[in-house]
Amino acid sequence: MVRFVGSFLGAIFTAVTLGILFAALSIGGIFYMYSRDLPSHESLAQYTPPTISRIYSGEGEIIDEFAKERRLFVPIEDIPDLVKEAFISAEDKNFYTHHGYDVGGMAAAFRDAILSRGREVRGASTITQQVMKNFLLSGDRTGERKIKEIILATRLEESLSKDKILELYLNEIFLGQNSYGVAAAAQTYFNKPLTALTAGEVAYLATLPKAPSEMHPVRNKDRALERRAYVLNRMAEDGYITPEVAKAEAATPLLTVQNGDFPAFREALPPRSYFTDEIRRQLSTTFGEDEFFAGGLSIRATVDPEMQVVAAAALREALEKYDRSQGIWRGTKKALTAEELADWRSALAGVEVPRDVAGWSPAVVLELGETDATIGIEGQPDEAVIPAKDVTWARKLEADGSLGRKAKVAADLLAVGDVVLVRQVTNDDGSFERWSLRQIPEVQGAFMAMDVYSGRVLSMQGGFSYQESVFNRTTQATRQPGSSFKPFVYAAALDSGFTPGTIVIDAPIEVETAQGLWTPKNASNKFYGPTPLRTGIEQSRNLMTVRVAQEIGMEKVADYAERFGVYSPMQPFLANALGAQETTLFKMVAAYSMFANGGERVEPTLVDRVQDRFGRTVYRHDTRICQDCNATTLPAGQGLTLRSERERVMDAITAYQLTSMMQGVVQRGTASGSVNLPVPVAGKTGTTNDAKDVWFIGFTSNIAAGCYIGYDQPRSLGGGASGGGFCGPVFQKFMSEAVKKYGGSEFRVPPGGRFVKLDRFTGALLPDDASGPNVQPEYFRDGPDGLVGIGMLVDGGFAMGSNLPLFAYGESDGGEGEATVTTSSGETAVIPKKADFGTLSSGGLY
Repeated sequence: MVRFVGSFLGAIFTAVTLGILFAALSIGGIFYMYSRDLPSHESLAQYTPPTISRIYSGEGEIIDEFAKERRLFVPIEDIPDLVKEAFISAEDKNFYTHHGYDVGGMAAAFRDAILSRGREVRGASTITQQVMKNFLLSGDRTGERKIKEIILATRLEESLSKDKILELYLNEIFLGQNSYGVAAAAQTYFNKPLTALTAGEVAYLATLPKAPSEMHPVRNKDRALERRAYVLNRMAEDGYITPEVAKAEAATPLLTVQNGDFPAFREALPPRSYFTDEIRRQLSTTFGEDEFFAGGLSIRATVDPEMQVVAAAALREALEKYDRSQGIWRGTKKALTAEELADWRSALAGVEVPRDVAGWSPAVVLELGETDATIGIEGQPDEAVIPAKDVTWARKLEADGSLGRKAKVAADLLAVGDVVLVRQVTNDDGSFERWSLRQIPEVQGAFMAMDVYSGRVLSMQGGFSYQESVFNRTTQATRQPGSSFKPFVYAAALDSGFTPGTIVIDAPIEVETAQGLWTPKNASNKFYGPTPLRTGIEQSRNLMTVRVAQEIGMEKVADYAERFGVYSPMQPFLANALGAQETTLFKMVAAYSMFANGGERVEPTLVDRVQDRFGRTVYRHDTRICQDCNATTLPAGQGLTLRSERERVMDAITAYQLTSMMQGVVQRGTASGSVNLPVPVAGKTGTTNDAKDVWFIGFTSNIAAGCYIGYDQPRSLGGGASGGGFCGPVFQKFMSEAVKKYGGSEFRVPPGGRFVKLDRFTGALLPDDASGPNVQPEYFRDGPDGLVGIGMLVDGGFAMGSNLPLFAYGESDGGEGEATVTTSSGETAVIPKKADFGTLSSGGLY
């Protein structure tokens, strides 16, 4: 019997041993089979997770951020212990003791799920396994993926430290609301840094990895609270917090951004603007979209936030003034239904209307009275009234395109449920008067200002409202610059031997072109006969400009326009001398900056510096060389010496002559009624045919700024529209504030010349002691040939008007052939013969 029992037990032992051996071999075979062709885990040692790129102002404040996955990378040593402990308790109790997989943890998770009937479910995967799944494997719920996960987790534990693995996990894990990693989630849910989170808050974050949408703090609040309590109890069991803390935190209300308990982090940032979005466009091209949206770049913008506000307000004021002068009410074309009006605040919050216009608020019409309208305003506790006197300026644009009658009462424009935009109107003493209807203008425009020496763009407003239209009209809209292009024609002329006193015939012109007869005219439809060059730019004479362009040749003009970056390339048609070819405001303001700085190339930039995620500078705009920066001390009163190696694009004396002539535009020319600053200022207006676009671009000694206004689908602004009348006030309002902050001085007079007095009406040379309103000091080059060009007559080869004298007081006979003159560089040159008409296009702008 004993022998039988022994034999039986031996057989069982042999069978069990063979079974175990077979199972081990089978498992080993399975693991061997799946271990082949696995992705390399070694790349995780150098892994840099996608992180947010942020844009900062010069003062270091965050003004915008961009990311496909909203993630803030935090090194493991900067993550508070409480955060690590919460996730370890919730996800992997034995993280610091296992070798990548945890058999005991799997069994415990299975036991807890059975005992709680599925309410308390812990993941069976370790943190290391989750890292492998998130980084190298798919999310498929299959046995094959689980085996691969365990194999890779084991390998990873041999390659990286526990802290490095936990760092990868806490920065990579998706926690809902487009938030990746614990730092981004802390901002998203609580608008707090990790160091400010309570135990209850970190416990809530630790509930999210498995199913973030099912733990939403508002939609699934009860489940989120239950799961938070479970994580707190686990933390207490693991010794990370006391049971008393766990109990107290579990009883604390779940306060979140989503529930309105904290302001959203995004609300603390300025609304996205044309400026930051243009940075996004440019840097996405420079660095690539993947690097920009995921590279964790720190971008220092050139924007001056104070001046950006002024620029936006100045442009909006001009656009709205014109829009209201048209007397047409279009509204937002949005409305709430009768059912939505029952909870109008929630419904209004979901309506997409612009909310980035300072002082404007969305509102909804709640009731119409006999004369007034009662409205509910977003963010205002009480209802308000739109009085009848606020609507009498407009007629309603009906759905069929017709206009209603002139409004007398609010009901003539509004209906119950209409979503509108409103702002407060105040009295002269600043006290509240009433709420007033507003609307986004149909007309659009752009404004830009930049430092003429560094190229730093201080402000950029690409339209009335970025939220209404993201199209940046500063950089993306190509428009005809009209007469604002004329300074480039005159610059080419001055460098070809012309002087401010050169006489140009202002008389009718007829040109046969492929498109028909082209007869450009002055804005006044008058002809003024022989006139000094200075007057041509001050009064924006089209006929003089065409003659000058014809005299020097359009190829010369095109060369200058391309040299200054206005066009690439410029078509050498004669009509383009009047600004018929399209360009952008961005290019025009940059080009004018080169007039202001004495003729040196300057590249506009919206970015001072870009640093990568490790703090290394990968781009810096300012390439000037600081000769004293390494010195330990400097002599008293001596500043740093910066050496610039910028290219010279025009002669310094030519730049000063042109600047002086453009000062005349402001002092007594086409901008004299709208621009008046306490410092010297120069500029040029521009108005295209039928006033489809109006411009003004000007500069002081240190800042250039420009504006254009026009419809996106070009059409006439009306007979009274002009660059000086529309854009001049925008420039004036902005520069009045800019001068207070940045100052301004006399334009720098370059060496190598002397002032000579001319008669500004005739161009005649006057004695040094001459005085009177006709006396104009002009700057000429030193040397015996410096005054060559005074009194030179330029006709351009066109026929004269029969009713105009060929010769007048102060003129000299300048023949139609070639003329030998002294150029801006002091060399002898020949003014080219007349260009042929083979490349002329029809056109004509003023």
